[in-house]
Amino acid sequence: MRTKTCLLSLVLLLPPVAANAADATGKLSDAEKTELLSMLDSTAKDFLALIDGVSEEQWKWKSSPDRWSVGECAEHVILSERMLYQTALDALESPADPEWAAKTDGKVDFLKKVMPNRNPGGAGGAKAPQEIVPTGGLTREEVVRRFNESRAEIRAFVAALDQPAKEHIVVHPFPVFGALNAYDWLIYVPLHTIRHSRQIVEVQQTAGYPAK
Repeated sequence: MRTKTCLLSLVLLLPPVAANAADATGKLSDAEKTELLSMLDSTAKDFLALIDGVSEEQWKWKSSPDRWSVGECAEHVILSERMLYQTALDALESPADPEWAAKTDGKVDFLKKVMPNRNPGGAGGAKAPQEIVPTGGLTREEVVRRFNESRAEIRAFVAALDQPAKEHIVVHPFPVFGALNAYDWLIYVPLHTIRHSRQIVEVQQTAGYPAK
């Protein structure tokens, strides 16, 4: 198996982004937007590097019937990415919440702490909603194409975003997350990619994973 170097811990090393006057209006600060764009770029690069050159046998291999293959992990990434992005758009279309600051205080730091970190083997992790459970029907080429298209769209949206994204909220279906604003849902995208890129690494490092 070819060894690949990934920078999947990079986001965790980033210092907290300082607040500035933009926070009072609910808009992203320049620092927040720069960080989010950087995270989108770095996680895309790492994710694509992990699945580059993966053979069909490696793509479909499972350590056990109840575990996901590399291909299923990758399919889950793109399905989730579209859902998270659409949720951010839905939030922006909802009325501004006058209590947004109190309801979403500390959520970005919470997401950065929780989302990238998987328990060994995924034990005790959250169960994915049915609509983003992978079927294993996508080829590596299809995943790469759809991921690149989706990530380019999201990146362009973030780069042009000038709305007070923090004022608009959608409540997460998992109570532990609670109310998340549109900015939270957008930063969720690259953090979720890290989580499942690490899952791909777990699969590739499991005994029995095909050499090619």
